Amino acid sequence: MGTPEFSVPTLEAVADRHQIVAVATRPDKPRGRGQQVTASPVKEWALRHGIPVLQPATLRSPEAQEQLASTSPEVIVVVAYGLILPAEVLSMPARGCINVHASLLPRHRGAAPIARAILSGDRISGVTTMLMDEGLDTGPILLQKEDPLDSRDTTPQVAARFARLGAELLIETLDRWGAGALEPTPQDDAAATLAPRFKKQDGEIDWGQTAVEIDRQVRALQPWPGTYTFVRGQRLRVWAADLKSSEGEGRAAGTPPLAPGSVAGSGPDGLSVACGGGELLLIEEVQLAGRKRQAVGDFLRGNEVAVGTRLGSDE
Repeated sequence: MGTPEFSVPTLEAVADRHQIVAVATRPDKPRGRGQQVTASPVKEWALRHGIPVLQPATLRSPEAQEQLASTSPEVIVVVAYGLILPAEVLSMPARGCINVHASLLPRHRGAAPIARAILSGDRISGVTTMLMDEGLDTGPILLQKEDPLDSRDTTPQVAARFARLGAELLIETLDRWGAGALEPTPQDDAAATLAPRFKKQDGEIDWGQTAVEIDRQVRALQPWPGTYTFVRGQRLRVWAADLKSSEGEGRAAGTPPLAPGSVAGSGPDGLSVACGGGELLLIEEVQLAGRKRQAVGDFLRGNEVAVGTRLGSDE
């Protein structure tokens, strides 16, 4: 059971070593600017390999449960599926339901563990396989694998790494679980943190935050919901930024700090913007609504942003 591209490496790995009786994925839905109805990456892969595909809108209906039960699964593997598994489904396979989760549980339970790890400034994250129960990523842990997070990592970059890491860990889990060589370990609920989905408004930059916090936001909230600010009333998406300097750069001695959101420098290398605490953040890649993503140097050739310009919705 899975839906996005993140699920495909695990699907491929399982298919190399085990019989897949069916794949369950979310129903086709409109995507992109043209809102063309599109199949999920998991469905596309399954169809190319002749594997039956199930696409229930919910797993709580008797019809969906009967359809799933008819496949007689020994184990159900879940990787970024997007639907809650009710008790009737959890109890269906003889060897249970095993989930591949992109964090070191119990940290970052929920739908956006990678982005939340980057946003939180975690130095170490990783993947977990767990035996599923009716809670939100609360089931007992089977195996875990750590992976360091680099200070420049974005969510897509980490997701690509963790997809491969999760596939490897899942194969080891299935082998050892099938051999009776794994003992599930209960999670420490007191150490749990949550990683809920983001909303579109979560992407707006609060320039009163520190440069470090905004830099994490830019890297974490890709591709959804994206990080953005406003310049002269136009929404400006920020695709890439870099920590530039600390308090004081570019100002004469004794002058007060620039107001957060003020442009301190504008040139081919980017826009240097004042943040909370007197720090500066260098914006390197941007995109106006309806335009293409581009380096700030290219953007500035058609859009003047002078030193002193205030960025943000309250400019």
